[in-house]
Amino acid sequence: MTRTLAAPSETGFALHPGKRRVLRASFLALWLAVTAQCAWGACTVGVIGVMFGNYDPFSNVSQDSAGNVGVTCDIGTIYTITLSPGSGTYAARAMTGPGIPLSYNLFTDPTRVLVWGDGTPGTVAVPGTSTGLAATNHAVYGRIPARQNVPVGSYTDTVIVTVTF
Repeated sequence: MTRTLAAPSETGFALHPGKRRVLRASFLALWLAVTAQCAWGACTVGVIGVMFGNYDPFSNVSQDSAGNVGVTCDIGTIYTITLSPGSGTYAARAMTGPGIPLSYNLFTDPTRVLVWGDGTPGTVAVPGTSTGLAATNHAVYGRIPARQNVPVGSYTDTVIVTVTF
């Protein structure tokens, strides 16, 4: 979210100097009062990462896991959650480690069909509305496809979570 507030501009009144200062101060006080009534909402985000554990490159079964994005905003705040592609692309995210990357992806649904991205073709962004009382939780479903021939080691990726409200 980008918030840009502009200060009031000079008025074109042709008053003598003493009255002009008073008018400008009154105008500024009115502007600040209106700004206070139109205050921006606030949101906080809590993330539980997707932890896959040990991956077996000889298994014929994909490895699934889940994480969570919790969003708490002022009551009634409408927001959208997007995820970056990380080290790969939205079509095939990649964890880096020793040797070749380990492919995986993140999804919005438990069937792991809808790729969680930024809303560009082939991805979806997740909308939400805050209750203001507690975090609204959004599950992140992860999957590593089976039978990837990768060396033993630790594999990680960093995905940026963006909440726009």
